[in-house]
Amino acid sequence: MDLELFNTLGGRTEPLVPALDNTLRMYCCGPTVYDYGHIGNFRTFLHVDVLRRYARLRGMALKHVMNITDVDDKIIRNANAAGTPIHEYTAKFARAFFEDMDALGVERPEIVARATENIPEMTRLIERLASEDIAYRAEDGSWYFRIAKFPDYGKLSGKDLEGIEDGARVDVDEYEKDHARDFALWKACKAGEASWDTPLGCGRPGWHIECSAMAMKHLGPSFDLHAGGEDLMFPHHENEIAQSESASHVPFARHWFHVRFLLVEGKKMSKSEGNFYTLRDLLLKGYRASAIRFLLLSVPYRHQMNFTFDGLTESANAIERLRTFARRIETARADTSAHADGALSTLIEEKHRTFHAALSNDLNTAEARASVFDVVRAGNIAMDNATISPEQRTAVQQLLQDFDTVFAVLTDRDAESTRHAVEWAKSEGRDAEIASELLTTLSLSSEQIEALIGERNEARRRRNFARADEIRKDLMEKGVILEDGKEGVSWKRK
Repeated sequence: MDLELFNTLGGRTEPLVPALDNTLRMYCCGPTVYDYGHIGNFRTFLHVDVLRRYARLRGMALKHVMNITDVDDKIIRNANAAGTPIHEYTAKFARAFFEDMDALGVERPEIVARATENIPEMTRLIERLASEDIAYRAEDGSWYFRIAKFPDYGKLSGKDLEGIEDGARVDVDEYEKDHARDFALWKACKAGEASWDTPLGCGRPGWHIECSAMAMKHLGPSFDLHAGGEDLMFPHHENEIAQSESASHVPFARHWFHVRFLLVEGKKMSKSEGNFYTLRDLLLKGYRASAIRFLLLSVPYRHQMNFTFDGLTESANAIERLRTFARRIETARADTSAHADGALSTLIEEKHRTFHAALSNDLNTAEARASVFDVVRAGNIAMDNATISPEQRTAVQQLLQDFDTVFAVLTDRDAESTRHAVEWAKSEGRDAEIASELLTTLSLSSEQIEALIGERNEARRRRNFARADEIRKDLMEKGVILEDGKEGVSWKRK
């Protein structure tokens, strides 16, 4: 079964097959580090994370490159307003970005490339374009790409070049150029702006040239897949294709992967609507990083999702159900004498196939999740009746392992993420009261809870019911609910 993904370039679903050595060579547009990342940004990075995790589960090796844009108009404007050099200003937000990615369980790319560390590569690429009269120098010293020199312009987004009228803001800049549709490759020096002395003259790179230069440096002129949010399709990715293919004369990326926007409570996310949330905003409101991850992955990447706080609560409950089931199947006593229930064995096998079929079909995360919960329901019934066999238990654990390889929510990292958010809020002088309360319910690790349950079981065996009740009460105050059943004691967090 091939892993098939929708390819924006061509508008159809195609097998994703690495061109060389079964190594998926992929480039993902990273953050512009002028502020903290918001949940719309992280939806994209989470779905890219699912893609790389599932590709590896399918046996592919990975060479994943992500850029950090650490110089642009917003960065310069904000750094100047703060009276801070841009390298200091961006370092803070780049560090915060990776802290947030860690909180969400997003794997680090194999290569992280910072724009300011790759200026020579960008200038050489522009010089190559200039040698073919595709790039030109304006009177103020800026360099531009001649869109008219690339007949295929618009092939990714489907935009008609003729439909882009003179004066349209194809690129956000304030520099003189020959044609309104041309875009900036290199921006000439301005007072108060970061700049570099290069063979092109004094200045700084345009946004689009950064990604082309860094992708080609690490992956070569042509590679397997390019990813990013749908907002980058035009003009950013369109411009990447134009400048890269004009220089190399080979296809830039064979497959283009775009993640759709999200709404928040049914509306477009914006500060004016009051529904603009960074990850840190949500953690300080008392929501768990794992629930945020699971919710943002609940809707397949090509569908617009509606992010709601009710959904976050449901996501947290779903994770607790999964974690409880995983702990229960780990400790359940399998009946070695009874014959396995053929219907249950068939269901487990069928749902494991469905899990892989769903992810192989354009990363359908919703169907993949549903198949696992079908097994959770059936598995709990089998354990309630003490009819699960060793073979069935092993098969369920293999499914859970594959599931967590991709979704990464079974391991409990929530306390660490929330604690970090609280420490950050205090250092910034922000209110962390709600998150501090959440820390109380997350303060015990799974291992500590299991140890206390063991102590409680021993107290009950010795008929020290006062100590057993004390442990139950203490756990309840810390947000852990115990449930006594035929299979022993199970627990869950509030």
